[in-house]
Parts: sequence; structure tokens; C-alpha cells
Amino acid sequence: MSKRSSAIREPDVLQPAAECGPEALARYFRVLGDPTRLQILEALLVREHTVSELVVLTGAPQGRVSNHLACLRWCRFVESERRGRQVVYRVADAEVAGLLDMAKKLALPNCKHLAACRRIGPDWV
Repeated sequence: MSKRSSAIREPDVLQPAAECGPEALARYFRVLGDPTRLQILEALLVREHTVSELVVLTGAPQGRVSNHLACLRWCRFVESERRGRQVVYRVADAEVAGLLDMAKKLALPNCKHLAACRRIGPDWV
């Protein structure tokens, strides 16, 4: 191997970060901090869905579902695939299921108390 080829390195986006700073980690959890996004993720953990199907499942307007999907896609929670005229969404990392299961287990003993919290979030809780 020549010196030149050993000096070439892969782009940073392909290499996992050694540590995720508090700002990025807070944003990661902020993505999960919206009930509609959680409903979308729960549905996508069961199977792939189109936007129209997610609108029916969540009861949210199409524009809101599309915005939430854009957020989830940007943050790499979901990925999409065009199939003809439709776009199908699926969870990008199956480990999200474990994270949501753990969150449910942790929240369960305090569920009523958490639902009554007025210190965070708008009235959607």
C-alpha cells in the first residue's frame, strides 16, 4: 500500500462518532418528544406505511404527518422508498423498538404524574 492511499480517509459521515455530545443527544430525544411522531414510529415498527395510511392511523392532517415524517427522515429514524406514485416509509434502525420499549417501562410507574406535568411541552401531553 502506498503512502498516498493510506492517507486517504473515508468521509466523516460514514464513520461513527466516538461520542454524541449533549446537544445532539438532546435533539435525538426531542424527536421522540412529540406524540404524533411517536404514533408514526409505533406504526412503522409494525410495518411499512404510506403517508395516507399514517394520516388515517394518527388522525392528524396530511401536512402535519408529512412534516413529522420529514423530521424523522432528516434525523434518520425512518427511511423512504418511492414505489410508483407512492412513497413508503419504514423504520431505519430496528433498535428504535428497544428504545421505545425501555421508555415505556421507565414511564409506566409515573404515567399519570408525567401526563399531568405542566413544566414541559404544550398542552398536547
